[in-house]
Amino acid sequence: MKIIVSNSSRLPLYQQIEDQVKDCILKGDLKEGDALPSIRAFASDLQVSVLTIRRVYSDLEEEGFVVSQAGLGTFVSAGNIELLKDAKRRMVEDKLLDAINTAKSLDISREELNAMIDILYEDTL
Repeated sequence: MKIIVSNSSRLPLYQQIEDQVKDCILKGDLKEGDALPSIRAFASDLQVSVLTIRRVYSDLEEEGFVVSQAGLGTFVSAGNIELLKDAKRRMVEDKLLDAINTAKSLDISREELNAMIDILYEDTL
């Protein structure tokens, strides 16, 4: 799992890390049952505070992406397939909403936008 943090980003460090871990889970880079690095090791690797990583893990657990097992570590949640599918849909919906808003601001019709999506979708298969 490759996580990149930037001090110049408008997002706080914990949010940057949390978003990238979620992306790794949603894209399948981290699979159900995979162990996340220990809080200390992850903090050391990213050169951030252990409190930052503790917050990331806490937020991810609260959202159902991971489970913590005392003495064993933190693992990608094995029982929330529907949650993951919904999160994937929301991610796509957010990006599509951005595209729709951009298209509307540029006076691109719905038909033109749908045609663009169809072409781009077919080109990526």
